[in-house]
Amino acid sequence: MTRVPEQPTPDKILQTGLAFWASKTLLSAIEIGVFRALADGPEPFEGLSERLGLHPRAARDFLDALVALGFLSRGPAGYANAPDSDLFLDPNKPTYLGGILEMANHRLYPFWGHLTEALRTGAPQNELRNGGTGLFETLYSDPARLKEFLSSMTGISRGANMAIARHYPWQTAGTFVDVGTAQGDLATQIALANPHLRGIGFDLPQVAPLFEEYVAAAGVADRLSFQPGDFFQQALPQADVVLMGHILHDWDLATKKMLISKAYDALPPGGALIVYEAIIDDDRSQNAFGLMMSLNMLIETPGGFDYTGADCAGWMREAGFSSSRVEPLVGPDSMVVAIK
Repeated sequence: MTRVPEQPTPDKILQTGLAFWASKTLLSAIEIGVFRALADGPEPFEGLSERLGLHPRAARDFLDALVALGFLSRGPAGYANAPDSDLFLDPNKPTYLGGILEMANHRLYPFWGHLTEALRTGAPQNELRNGGTGLFETLYSDPARLKEFLSSMTGISRGANMAIARHYPWQTAGTFVDVGTAQGDLATQIALANPHLRGIGFDLPQVAPLFEEYVAAAGVADRLSFQPGDFFQQALPQADVVLMGHILHDWDLATKKMLISKAYDALPPGGALIVYEAIIDDDRSQNAFGLMMSLNMLIETPGGFDYTGADCAGWMREAGFSSSRVEPLVGPDSMVVAIK
């Protein structure tokens, strides 16, 4: 029998082209507090709708759309969080990942509406578009926005942080420094998994109280300390391992190379630099998240971009590192490890 070739269908095109419908439904659910409201168990439609302040015209379609998308379930007792929503979207749980989605809703969603302009001009489409200050100047000048941003970094990084803490051969190290530490989740996860280590969180002074609160709550404040500083203006703290998580992609090529060189100078012979983020595959055809993250850097920064493992390894060799390797972590994230 002759097999009839499958005919192309428009399914993928339509699903991708209209994917913002599902995205904004989830983002609005987080903003309205749906998952927080259902954290204690199921609730009937009428009570839930009233508590969330939903208009009668919108309420049932909105909640049932969340059921159809898999974020809620619906049964005799009413609506309830799906298991993954309960674990990752309840803001009262330490596993909460909604911080990055809160930032996506408040910040990234409107800016991405100008992607076409960014593609044609190469210029950022955030506050800089209308003559305002840049991403980091804006965030670090407002304590509330800074806290949301740092929380979002914790949310998007938690899985990779735990993988690094558990799978890197930390038995060969005694100290580490987390550059651009944010709330300090990477440092915290490393300290929790490796009781022999002492670490430093290095970031701008505004971050200090948020870092200290976070590591104290995790019970590792006795082995983690915060060192304020600006990596543009000063050397990095010395340690056996230097880590840069979701840092290099913020900057242009010259700055990337400068930071790698500073890491090299901060390490002893045999020390390691660990760089991790959504590293693009060398063929540039598989890690769609990493490639779209690079587009996000186009929208948010004057010169930032994401890169392949081979790109990063080349910059590390140029800085003087003797060897490097790329290792997958979780999801789209990988780390590049270089040895001095």
